[in-house]
This record gives sequence, C-alpha cells and structure tokens, in this order.
Amino acid sequence: MVNDQISDTLTRIRNASQAKHHIVAVPCTKIVEAIVTILKREGFIDNYEIVASQEDSSAPVSMIIISLKYFGRKQKPAITKLERISKPGARVYRRAKKVPVILGKMGIAIISTSLGVMTDDEARKLKIGGELLCYIW
Repeated sequence: MVNDQISDTLTRIRNASQAKHHIVAVPCTKIVEAIVTILKREGFIDNYEIVASQEDSSAPVSMIIISLKYFGRKQKPAITKLERISKPGARVYRRAKKVPVILGKMGIAIISTSLGVMTDDEARKLKIGGELLCYIW
C-alpha cells in the first residue's frame, strides 16, 4: 500500500518517460485525476483514460492510463522534470503573492487550493494560495 499517491504517480510518470514508454498506468484517486487533467490541459501528456476495475479482477482500484508525449525523431519527452515539493511529513504552503513562477512560465507548479487543484498561473489570477504539490517542466 502506497501512502503518498502523488509521489507514486509522479515517479511512475518520470520512470516511464525516461524509459521512453508511451503509456503508464497509475491508481486512480481524485487528486491524481486532477493532476493528470492539468497535465493534459497544459500539454505535458497526450491523453489519459480512466479504466474502472472489473469485479472479477484482483485489482480493487480503477486505474488511469496515461499516454505520454514525445517530440521529434529522437523522441524527447515533453516532461523534462517532475519535482514533488510538499510531502506528507513536510507540507509546503504559499500565499498568493509568494506562488513561484517556474522557469519564466515555461513550467508549471501544481497547487492544491480551497477552490481545487490548479496551476500557479490560475492561483495567481484568483489571488489564492495553497499547498504546493509539485513543479513540472
């Protein structure tokens, strides 16, 4: 049993991307689904699909199948780096004015706010802070 679903998801995506896999499966939770939706909207992944568990299978949870995105003939991954910021043992919170800009807006920070999970740019526009989940570029 994994205690930190976000770290597990980011690690699976990072490992699959480095190994040049085109798809990766991660367990489905609400927070993971919100993060994957942001990755799709921001163009870091091609697509994703939620596959419900079958009643006769040994896997009790539904899965998210993520299609990773690559560029060029050399298949460079769209995701260069994934970095987990807030961890279960050390939460990191930022006010709206202190939300970081990642690589001059070439990357994103994913933030969990009282209005839901969103990117750093959306949080700045709404003038709302929250827990910094991860940086992606």
